[in-house]
Amino acid sequence: MTQNLDKLPAESFKRITIDSSQAEKISKPSLSFWQDAWLRIRKNKAAIVSMVILFLILLMAVIGPHIGPHDAETQTITHSNLPPKVPGLEKLGIFDGVGTLGGTKVDLYELKKVDTYYWLGTDGLGRDMFARLWEGTQISLFIAFVAAAIDVLIGVLYGGISAYYGGRVDDIMQRIVEILYGIPNLVVVILMILVLDPGIMAIIIAITLTGWIGMSRIVRGQVLKYKNQEFVLAARTLGASNNRIIGKHLLPNILAIIIINTMFTIPGAIFFEAFLSFIGLGLQPPAASLGTLINDGYQLMQFQPHILLFPAVVLSMLMIAFNLLGDGLRDALDPKMKD
Repeated sequence: MTQNLDKLPAESFKRITIDSSQAEKISKPSLSFWQDAWLRIRKNKAAIVSMVILFLILLMAVIGPHIGPHDAETQTITHSNLPPKVPGLEKLGIFDGVGTLGGTKVDLYELKKVDTYYWLGTDGLGRDMFARLWEGTQISLFIAFVAAAIDVLIGVLYGGISAYYGGRVDDIMQRIVEILYGIPNLVVVILMILVLDPGIMAIIIAITLTGWIGMSRIVRGQVLKYKNQEFVLAARTLGASNNRIIGKHLLPNILAIIIINTMFTIPGAIFFEAFLSFIGLGLQPPAASLGTLINDGYQLMQFQPHILLFPAVVLSMLMIAFNLLGDGLRDALDPKMKD
């Protein structure tokens, strides 16, 4: 074969030119970590739908108490326990103001001679449920976000310091965590209610007293994982200070796990606030929150189910949306899940 090729004339061979720019061309664009995470979370339909739902609920919590025809505090006893009635929808047979009285369905608005609309009905004191629902959602979200922010701040600092310095510091700090972890949350809450007046501040303190422990343990485990890696040892060898190592090398690597756990902390705080208010240890009437609204509706569930239905639906949507979004963020920010 080689001999036959040697006998061929030089004109039989063609020169092949290779374009080096095309040979080294990258088939996929270079993306940063956060750009790649965003592209991956966009593929998760449940996470995107959850983001839309949370945005709409947050928007209504801000503007909802102000766009309705009534405010949340005005009491009109003659308008008590009215069912929902929405202009335009009443002709379709839904939200038409028809309720049950003595086993018979009647138009309670005509019966009580009410000439205005209550979009989600009224409670036992004649207060507008639409305004109270979004005002209660606003308060519940405020408590949850503040409690989650405090949990993240304390948990990250405590767990990071404990793991980074190690030794005796770590031993002492972890023994304190074990003591606090052994105290039931309900006991802490009851003590806070006895010391402080029931209200927003008491609930936030009760949630944050032991709520940061889970975050601190997660951060401690991550810092222990990364602090002896080669890039940290190289930075320390080059003379980098502890603050620079923590801020420039350790914190960016554990930021994803912090964000993910924060997304699971918020619904936990929302549910805890609703539970405390439901059993009477949280906010007290006439203050509105999802827990107090559910408590009011529970007492009238057989006669006026709408008082319980709407806050229960909003609470359920918040819990489901935050958890689905947290799952989506976990998949998007975990390098092991990368295609």
